[in-house]
Amino acid sequence: MERFTRLYLEIDSTTRTGEKVEALRKYFTEAPAADAAWALYFLTGRRLKRVVSRAELWEAAVKISGVPGWLLEECLSAVGDFGETLALLLPPPSRASGLTLAETVTHYLDRLRRAREGERGPILQEVWDRLPADQRFVFHKLISGTFRVGASRTLAVRGLALAAGVPQAEMEHRVMGEWKPGEEFFRGLLRPVDSARAGGAGADLRPYPFYLAHQLEGGPEAALGERGGWQAEWKWDGIRAQIVRRAGDRGPARAARAAIWSRGEELVTDAYPELLAAAESLPAGTVIDGEILAWDPTADGESGPGLRGRPLGFAALQRRLNRKSVQASLFPESGVVFVAYDALESEGQDIRARPLRERRAILEAIIARAGEPSLRLSPVLDAPGWDALVALRAESRVRRVEGLMLKPMDGAYGVGRTKGAGDGGWWKWKIEPFTIDAVLIHAQRGSGRRAGLFTDYTFGVWDREPSEAGATLVPIAKAFSGLSDEEIDRVDRFVREHTVGRVGGGFRTVEPRLVFEIAFEGLARSGRHKSGIALRFPRMSRWRTDKPPTEADTLARVEVLLREQDSRRWPEGP
Repeated sequence: MERFTRLYLEIDSTTRTGEKVEALRKYFTEAPAADAAWALYFLTGRRLKRVVSRAELWEAAVKISGVPGWLLEECLSAVGDFGETLALLLPPPSRASGLTLAETVTHYLDRLRRAREGERGPILQEVWDRLPADQRFVFHKLISGTFRVGASRTLAVRGLALAAGVPQAEMEHRVMGEWKPGEEFFRGLLRPVDSARAGGAGADLRPYPFYLAHQLEGGPEAALGERGGWQAEWKWDGIRAQIVRRAGDRGPARAARAAIWSRGEELVTDAYPELLAAAESLPAGTVIDGEILAWDPTADGESGPGLRGRPLGFAALQRRLNRKSVQASLFPESGVVFVAYDALESEGQDIRARPLRERRAILEAIIARAGEPSLRLSPVLDAPGWDALVALRAESRVRRVEGLMLKPMDGAYGVGRTKGAGDGGWWKWKIEPFTIDAVLIHAQRGSGRRAGLFTDYTFGVWDREPSEAGATLVPIAKAFSGLSDEEIDRVDRFVREHTVGRVGGGFRTVEPRLVFEIAFEGLARSGRHKSGIALRFPRMSRWRTDKPPTEADTLARVEVLLREQDSRRWPEGP
């Protein structure tokens, strides 16, 4: 734990990318393989399920430290971070740690997971008695499922690639998909490129690293130049995924397997049985990239050549999310399709380095050969100039898409986000979001470097015109992004000075005085929200210092936006 804690503190205490990467490279070079495997697991965003509840941690800490609960609450209010507060208040360890990261995870976390209620206190006391405060802090993050550190997944993979002496793109592919941390696995990551076939083509079912797009600000003409070199497509509002079809490692040569991976590296095959059946029609050695969409095949018109019907919007997919398995018959109103827009592997060969125009031709042949109704081809938009694309983009919300995607015809399929057009990057040209004006009504403490500040906010709209008797603010959205550091400091001071109620030290109800413009991508009915409506991807777009709370929007206004979103007629044509 000492070595991993030191790494955590090093990369969390600097904003310099080079220093973070060097700390990671050094750690992966020097750490035992078993420890390094678990470190990579956590640093790439994977988490263990919470093994100890906050209440159990609190109870055990009060008992062992002798600090009364009310005082612990006050300390938490001052420190801001629950795990750090407990780490500082517990008595010093009575024996040297000697615990490695792998031992801590496989021994203590496993014991805590298997223990019954009431049995975890002695186990916590045992591990606390072996760890100094800084290691306890990291331990608390691991057992509570709240581990975050100031280094992205990309930086962790870059540091590991440097330690192994292999290209970053190769290492990105090696750590994709599901894997179990262990010595053998980690040593396999360090193998030279020439000891195994480079790239991802092979017998396993791992996906490739997803290529990501940058947001295009302003018009495309100034940023991208001539229209002719760019392929334009709809930006679909679904779940980004790869279908992987590979040869089996047993049985006859024609045996093959298929898997569907989301962009978050989750295996979602069982959630889409109708797509799995279609995926198995693809030839072995095929990987295609695209979007899973809820689809209405009976809708009038086409979304493009050969794309009969219309998308239903992301809300229609939500009932399937987080399900291990799905019966398609349970969702008759929202069948799904896979709209493909790139080919990454064909006939067992990694083709990502080929230009898009070649990959597109291969993709069209793959989809045509499959002949499966649930495997569709994302249409290329036939618009001769940027002006024509501007007109098509204006129809995006009516078509239930998010805007346009612009991709260089001569560009390769990269890893993650590239710097921009000069590097052959992809661009997402999204439509302007919906906006409403809402009032700040609750605030919670942040985490990480914002642990001591109130940065997570709940906003409300009026349930009727604010001039009417009995008008109240109904929660409509939570948001934590969109403000500058200076604005966060100002809101934090307001929260502390205008609190009218609190739950613990980290949640406060405030006087409804501040108005913010909230931007979001869409709306949907929701029985889980008090307002009855859920906003998709809400964030603060600006602080409306020019508006009093009585000029904030009403729930009726939000209802109007919802009806407009759902009732607009689809245009004819592509």
